[in-house]
Amino acid sequence: MNMLLKSAKIVCPENKALHLKKRDILIKKGVVEKIAASIEAPSNVKVVTKKNLHVSLGWFDSGVAFGEPGFEERETISNGLKVAGQSGFTDVLLNPNTRPVPDTSSDVVFLKDRANGSATRLYPIGTLTKNADGKDLAELYDMKNAGAVAFYDFKHQISNPNLLKIALLYAQNFDGLVFSYVEDAQIKGKGIVHEGKVSTTLGLKGIPGLAEELQIVRDLFILEYTGGKLHIPTISTANSVKLIANAKKKRLDVSCSVAIHNLIYTDESLKEFDTSFKVSPPLRGAADCKALIKGLKDGTVDFITTDHLPMDVEEKRVEFDNAANGTIGLESAFGSLNRLLGTEDTIALLTKGRERFGIEAPMFDEGQSACLTLFDPEEDYIFEKERILSISKNSMFLGASQKGKVYGIINNNQTTL
Repeated sequence: MNMLLKSAKIVCPENKALHLKKRDILIKKGVVEKIAASIEAPSNVKVVTKKNLHVSLGWFDSGVAFGEPGFEERETISNGLKVAGQSGFTDVLLNPNTRPVPDTSSDVVFLKDRANGSATRLYPIGTLTKNADGKDLAELYDMKNAGAVAFYDFKHQISNPNLLKIALLYAQNFDGLVFSYVEDAQIKGKGIVHEGKVSTTLGLKGIPGLAEELQIVRDLFILEYTGGKLHIPTISTANSVKLIANAKKKRLDVSCSVAIHNLIYTDESLKEFDTSFKVSPPLRGAADCKALIKGLKDGTVDFITTDHLPMDVEEKRVEFDNAANGTIGLESAFGSLNRLLGTEDTIALLTKGRERFGIEAPMFDEGQSACLTLFDPEEDYIFEKERILSISKNSMFLGASQKGKVYGIINNNQTTL
């Protein structure tokens, strides 16, 4: 793949010599050959000129779900990776939300094989326990050798504290990363939304922040005892941010993420009983949103995720109590974050996090493989159904004001432009 990007404004704080400079970028056979103020197009090179063209290192998402195998009606790996690429993501971690779940090395190999040849790279997460049932550890070491980057019973609590203790101890033998979803099932009970004034007004059973925070406290105590590496995905409360900040002061090896929708929407969005807003963890209050954003900016919250979770219409077009949790988020990620945080902060967040999962971070320089996202940060628009590329259309961002358009990616010697 040979390509010349003309007059592209580079957003790359890691390279101070290039950051916020306009440059031509020549790419040959997937490698950045030259970066200069002006480059004459060689023969047999595609010249790319776009309105207000900006370019950054490729974006990374630490948690998406597609469905294949087992739930192809929600999303396939092939189309999911196409959506990710057109949304600006060059690397995604795949949550184990399939049937059967990936709990063996052969399952991990299958997922990697299905992603071969895509511009966006896929990194499977294996389950922590067999069948993700929380009873016995899965084949962690074998899955790690097959390419699994972490271990996670997707959206399920590790209810047995001794199992988490054993997992953290065992995974240290091969530098494995353990995920723990933070929601105490007994405290949650039959709750479906954030416990507060809105849930009371609407007559919906609430999930208190305590359900998340109690689990975090337990997990951090276990981590302090065992050592090892723990990742807490999609935290949602202000107190969770405080707990993780204190753990980091103790130098515990813990990281966490937050879903983009938990930064933008609150439980006030539930007043129309729109099931698109039913997610897990639930949308919380305005004070929680504010604390999560502050945690991102000061580094307590390590990275963001779309928490992209396709659900077919039959699982959403039912009574609110019975609707499945989840929203898609890849297509709306950049426009939402860019409006909320501004371009430089948004790009900084979208390009960080790979190292935590043992993935080599790309570099923006001559002689390096091109791993780039192309975008215009200024275009304003309303996010409408026509912009959804996923098979499933369950997006809570429909009708939202967005800022910033993604042109596509250059990665793996391929492009989605």
